[in-house]
Parts: sequence; structure tokens; C-alpha cells
Amino acid sequence: MKFSSKKIPFAVLVLSAVMLLSSCGAGGQRQEARSEGPDWHQFLGPNRNSTSPQTGLLRSWPEGGPEILWEVEVGRGFGAPVVKNGRVYLLDRDDEYGDIMRCFDIRTGDELWRFAFNSPGVHPFPGSRTIPIVDDRHVYAVGANGDLLAIDINTQQLVWQRNLWTGFGATALPVWGVSHSPVIYGNLLITVTASHTHQLVGLVALNKNTGETVWHAQELGNETYVSPKIINIHGQNQVVFTTSMTNVSRYSDVPFTLGNVLGLNPRTGEVLWQWSEFACRIAIPCATDAGNNKLLITGGYDQGSIMLQVNRSADGAFYTDVIFATPDFEDQTKSPLFHDGYFYGMFRTNTRREGLVAMNMAGEIMWRTGRNPDFERGSMILADGLILATDGMSILYLIEPLPKEFRMISSVELPLDGMQNWAPIALANGILLVRDQERMLALKVTE
Repeated sequence: MKFSSKKIPFAVLVLSAVMLLSSCGAGGQRQEARSEGPDWHQFLGPNRNSTSPQTGLLRSWPEGGPEILWEVEVGRGFGAPVVKNGRVYLLDRDDEYGDIMRCFDIRTGDELWRFAFNSPGVHPFPGSRTIPIVDDRHVYAVGANGDLLAIDINTQQLVWQRNLWTGFGATALPVWGVSHSPVIYGNLLITVTASHTHQLVGLVALNKNTGETVWHAQELGNETYVSPKIINIHGQNQVVFTTSMTNVSRYSDVPFTLGNVLGLNPRTGEVLWQWSEFACRIAIPCATDAGNNKLLITGGYDQGSIMLQVNRSADGAFYTDVIFATPDFEDQTKSPLFHDGYFYGMFRTNTRREGLVAMNMAGEIMWRTGRNPDFERGSMILADGLILATDGMSILYLIEPLPKEFRMISSVELPLDGMQNWAPIALANGILLVRDQERMLALKVTE
């Protein structure tokens, strides 16, 4: 079924129960999921850096590319799948009805269950836009209207729900809808909220089992589309978060401020340090951990990238220095890859098309592909010493990451629509999951 053209009624919950029973063994006993390789349980993978421990990747592809194991229809949008214990979870969306959590078997593509939550509404670039996170008991996801859902993966029942925008004082949603993905830290689910008004945001830590607020860091900066990320800095885990500068085209009646990059204590929400000169009006990518307490911050929209050094003084206080800033490297929608001391990013904005670009730790550009080949806000995964990359349209590449030259090993045109295929890809159990505006494909990319 195509969610973009068909309203999903509340009867879909009955369908969910039927599908659940069909996935159970004799006597209605639930069959346990099996994992046959590394999971991909959250946004950008195990460590939120588009890197997988998967081994055994095909070092070249046959004519026609990797085998397509299955495909399923999905609704419009940019939401991406996650995988745990052989189960694929995708927050799909029908704008006329709301958010739909769907669960598939990664080996067969069989849909095992779905849970629908009534939350209609249309945003620019319609459809889904966030990525779930799953642990041993629950799958959590944020819908386009800010509805945070915690669903029991064994019973398929809603455990708790909170709205992160209207529930925190906002009267309007971000212009592109709520588009961030939560992170888990111990027993906490840390996520973005509105902060009294819709043009300011904060972070909140919720008890992941009950949804109760543990801490709330308010008014951290302007409207943003960045997801929080846990990074170890000076031996201490911190929540690193980025906000945008004031979007004057929408908020001309509020004081102008630049964006912030912040490090917070994940257990208390205390702000440990802050850099307040980020000149990006629509921040989307997470910070990239460059090691040795260095962070690469990029935001797209021709704002380039900056390298921050987070320092710590003798009294324990944190402070930052800018190592370099460059207009010649950025990634508009995803964090650049970092491998062996080099960064790889897809530099495509509304005004520049630099293709895939490599940069060293000093901010020097090593090479760029330009339009040969072109990369249109695609997605990358580093695994087994290779990069799997989509071009944001319909081509999948296998690339050897080299600092001195772009080296493509194989490429294939996938049966995709070629239009705004910007969702992050996922790799688990030797299977690569790629989606467009109509379908999701599963490709066997290991030996």
C-alpha cells in the first residue's frame, strides 16, 4: 500500500494484532528474533558516526550490483530504518493520518507488526523525517509533530507518549517539522524539546521506561534540526548539541543570535562549555568526533566547517578554541565520515555542488569529485575499510577511502525513483537498507 495516497484508519491497530499473531509460533508463543551480525540500532549506527563493525564486505560487485533480497513499499519522506536482533524498525508516515511504526524481518522483508498513532499534518518536504532508537525492550521515535512514542517491541503496545513541542510550551512547530532523533544514555532517553517558545530549543532527559522528566536544559539556542550525540571529551561522556543562528526570514521579531555548540553533562543537563559563534541558519548534522577532544562542526547552507578544540583548565573548567574554519568543506544533512585522520563529506548546497570531498585535519582539501560523480545529499557508511555511499538519487557506490584520490571500486543504479533519496542508509547482518520516496530495498553486501 502507498501511505501517501491512502488514509490509515484506526482499524490498522486491529491489523497489527493479526500480523503479530501470524508471526508467532504454535500456541501463540512469540518467536525470538535472531541477530546474525552487528546491529544498527540508532541514527547513524552503533556509535552515531555512520561507522559499522560489519566485516566481510564484498570487495567488488557483480554486474547488476549486490543482490536485492527484498523490497517493501513505504510512505513519502526521509525517515530511515534501524535494526536490532534481526528486526527492522521504521517510523513511516501518512500525513493525513499520522505516524506509523513498522517492524520487518531483516532476512525476508515480511512485515511483522505496525503501530499507528493519530497525528495528522503536512510539513514542507512531506512525510517521515526521523529515525527510531531501539533497546532490548522498547523502540522510541519522534513524529513530525513532536510526538515521542515509546512502544514495547514484544507486545507492540504504547508504553508512554509525550509531545516535545506543545507539551513544553510551544504554540507552533519548526518550519520543517520536528526532525531530530533521540539518544539513549544508561536509563535516560535524551532528546530535543521546545523551550517555552517554538523558536528556542532545549534538551530533556526522560526516564526511558516511564517517560518522566529527569532533567531539562532550557533555552540552549535557536530552532535546530540537530540530534544530540554522546562524545567522550577529556575522559568524560558529554551530550554534544548544536543550535542554529536566528532564522531572520521567519523570526524577524526576536533578537538575532548566532548558533551554539554545547557540551552537557548527560546525567544532570549541566552545560559544561559553550561556543556561540556558529553562523548556520538551519543546522542539521551532529558534531563529528575527530579525537583528542576535537570536534568538526558543519552545517551546510554555504557556512563551511569549523574545527573546535575543547580544552580543560587546571581548575576543571572547559573552554574552546577554533583550530580552523573553512568555506570549502561541509555536509548539509549528515555528519561527515572520519577515517584515519581524514574527513569525507557530501558538499551539496542550494548554490554549490562540490560532490564528495576529502579534507585533512588541518582543513586542507585533498580532493573533490564535483559532478563526476555527483552527490546530492546522499548517505555514507564506513565498514570493513570501505565506504558504501548513495548519491541521494539512485546510484550506490563502493568506495575505497584514500586521502590522495577518489577511488570508486563499483557502482550500480538501483531501482529507485531518483528523487530526494536523502534518508540515511543502514547496515546490519550483512544487509544494506536503502529507501526512496516509495520503497525500501534490502541488499546483500557481504560475502
